Amino acid sequence: MTMFTRGSSIDLGLNRAVESLLRSGDSEGILPIVQVGEPVLRQPTRRYNGQLSKNTLTKLIQAMRTTMLEAPGVGLAAPQIGLGIALAVVEDHIRDDQDDPREISEFPFHAIINPSYQPIGTETRSFYEGCLSFDGYQAVRKRWRNITARWQDVDGTWHEEQLHGWPARIFQHETDHLSGELYIDRAQIRSLATEENVEDYWCDDPVPIAAARELGFKLS
Repeated sequence: MTMFTRGSSIDLGLNRAVESLLRSGDSEGILPIVQVGEPVLRQPTRRYNGQLSKNTLTKLIQAMRTTMLEAPGVGLAAPQIGLGIALAVVEDHIRDDQDDPREISEFPFHAIINPSYQPIGTETRSFYEGCLSFDGYQAVRKRWRNITARWQDVDGTWHEEQLHGWPARIFQHETDHLSGELYIDRAQIRSLATEENVEDYWCDDPVPIAAARELGFKLS
């Protein structure tokens, strides 16, 4: 018996709402992504304790992954599809540019439930970030370079891993979503630009007020 099913009960109302949401996707299962201004993006999520059936949770995670990859993005949190539960999906892969200063490394697909993180040391890095719920814009955001990440998987088992560089940034970005925070809240506002202008003006030169180069791939 899993940790989530042990002593927990399914929230039938929530389970029906999630099933209805899943049916609202297109023929490929892609769900609509809510945009900044929607209250759900600013509300702390409910801790997940097994409120969904295993079948519904599995379908939800698959739909979130499909939606994330189609966007395209490297993370997607449940509030971004209108659900106030502590769940996100993340995934990223090494790209062709081996000199990328963002320290990108393989970050296999994970569904992260009830995630949290703590910084390791005091080093930070500043790079452009984007958000699927603030579509079309990016801004420079300073984040911890190294973190200890904790989360539960679909069976309720706890995991702990040290993350470095870009995977650490992705995990922080998605976890912050679950407390109602958007990356723009602590970004360097003077750096805010459309994605087109980031690419046109800042990809080959240092970004303003940041010790970083290159375009930030869109997070969630």
